[in-house]
Amino acid sequence: MLGVTPELIGLSEPLVIGVDEAGRGPLAGPVVAAAVVLGRAIPSGLDDSKRLSPARRARLDEAIRAGSGWAVAVVEPEEIDRVNIFMATMLAMTRAVGALTAALGRETREVLIDGNMTPHGRCAEWCWPARAIVGGDGIEPAISAASIIAKEWRDRMMLEAAAVHPHYGWERNKGYGTAEHLAALRLHGPTPLHRRSFAPVAQLVLI
Repeated sequence: MLGVTPELIGLSEPLVIGVDEAGRGPLAGPVVAAAVVLGRAIPSGLDDSKRLSPARRARLDEAIRAGSGWAVAVVEPEEIDRVNIFMATMLAMTRAVGALTAALGRETREVLIDGNMTPHGRCAEWCWPARAIVGGDGIEPAISAASIIAKEWRDRMMLEAAAVHPHYGWERNKGYGTAEHLAALRLHGPTPLHRRSFAPVAQLVLI
């Protein structure tokens, strides 16, 4: 999924893109990456999504998507299990940046990525200048915006999944391995949305 605000159309300067992911650690659900080019009107209060209240994060998500260029890529549990979570995260970032740059059709000056690694040299499709910034989701506005979009997007997906699989408390834990989730996993077993390559799920599958 992607969105491009009209004010970005026709801009001549090269793009600076912020990228972040959500959902690297949970036992269930996808990993989601977002790529964002901020518009001229940058929402105030951008920060690492984990430091924002749910209400504030939801308001910022709406403002960012209304006034920026953005793309979201989702890698589902089946692919996570096939390639491992690290590569799945790199793939999600690559797909999000690819979708956004294709939509905007302009040269990319730099892609700023939260963390200490980039997909450069890890994903064959990655072809943009990239810089990893540790703690970037709290200091670089474009990365903060990507952090917020990725987190909100994934949370919405997990709320929908919770309605289909109501035993695991995903509306509360978003697929992370809380005591509630682990107890339900032992009682009910894994769903198709569980990551079978992750130890707590794999151990149950082998029993």
